[in-house]
Amino acid sequence: MERRISPWILLSLVLSGVDAINVNIPQKLYEFARGDNITLPCKFVPKAPLTSQFVVISWYGDAPGMDPDETLILTYYSSGDQTDIKPLYEGRVSVDVNIATGKADLKLSSIQLDDNKEFRCQVQIPKDDVGKLAATTTLVVLVAPSTPMCAIKGNAEYGENINLTCLSAEGSPPPIYTWKSLDVLNNPRQPDPRTTDKGGILSLYNISKETSGYYTCTSTNKIRSASCNITLSVLPPSMKIGSTGAIIAGVAALLIVVIIVICCCYCRRRKKKFEEEELAMGDRKEEYTDKKPDKNGVTRIDDGQEDDRVHDDSSMRRPVSSDRREERSERDYDDRRSDYDDRRSDYDDRRSDYDDRRSDYDDRRERPGDRNERYDDRRYDDRRYDDRKDRRVDHDDDRYDEPYDKRDFDRPAVPANKPPKKDYRD
Repeated sequence: MERRISPWILLSLVLSGVDAINVNIPQKLYEFARGDNITLPCKFVPKAPLTSQFVVISWYGDAPGMDPDETLILTYYSSGDQTDIKPLYEGRVSVDVNIATGKADLKLSSIQLDDNKEFRCQVQIPKDDVGKLAATTTLVVLVAPSTPMCAIKGNAEYGENINLTCLSAEGSPPPIYTWKSLDVLNNPRQPDPRTTDKGGILSLYNISKETSGYYTCTSTNKIRSASCNITLSVLPPSMKIGSTGAIIAGVAALLIVVIIVICCCYCRRRKKKFEEEELAMGDRKEEYTDKKPDKNGVTRIDDGQEDDRVHDDSSMRRPVSSDRREERSERDYDDRRSDYDDRRSDYDDRRSDYDDRRSDYDDRRERPGDRNERYDDRRYDDRRYDDRKDRRVDHDDDRYDEPYDKRDFDRPAVPANKPPKKDYRD
């Protein structure tokens, strides 16, 4: 059975003018949207019609920086009609081969951004290794630009230089960025001549109040476009961070100094008050240490002798040395003077109380006579009264006639100030 040769192969042999294999891909560039199922065509023409020769077809995906061994996608062997696919592309690629017509197309499903590569088709035929053994093409996976992000870089203050940035996270081919500006009244305006726009970065120099407004960035590629807006408000200059830090540090230092001064003043005042109290306690101790009050209010010295100076106002005053007088302030002296007057007044009150008790005692001494007068008015039986009197006289005489060492001291002693006995019979 005679096999017919394709007219296309015959035409390629005629055009090539050489007796050698020729591999060809019709286009140098193919563009498809992400997610599409595509086919990259590959044609080969051997130097002689093929009948039962062994053919090996390979497809490679070359990318910058990739190891040549990693770029192999698949290999087709005409003997046994077998295809060896690499794990990275397993289930996503296949090859459409027709040896008679010289077809070796590569089929890709659900293409991705990683498929932006240069693909190479290579055909190997035994004893036919002269000519063009491979052909290449470029695949561009089209991706619409994502919504760009707009931002302000720098301080939006009078006289400053700032940048307005615009960037889409993805887009293939890479998108082109354009800026438009509106004033605060939403009126279009021409950009300042010094303004530059490159790669999505709009640079503004020596900004002022008139620079404020609305800015729109548009990201565009072959599929579609997306945009973002930003509002710029230029404000008067404010304090720098360094100046603010210096001011804060100064205020903190001032507060620390004030606190230290207050603490020192408080401690000094407390110490002075303590010294004054200690000095006053020392004065009182000197005034009262050597003197002890007796039962009747008579002041005595430690040796048991009476001190008549307590009855003299001048003896109550302690002389103050000239050195101490110079050290004390007038206010401290007045306080001690007032304290002395209070003690003196208290002493006078005790003396007055003592005099009142003494007067009352003298009054009681006068009372027996009054009682005698009352007794004279009473009517007693002479015999009964005489018997009582005799018993009393006898009792007193017997007591005082006894020797001193044999007296009964359990009985109360007759006080020295007891009024003399009166004879009621007189």
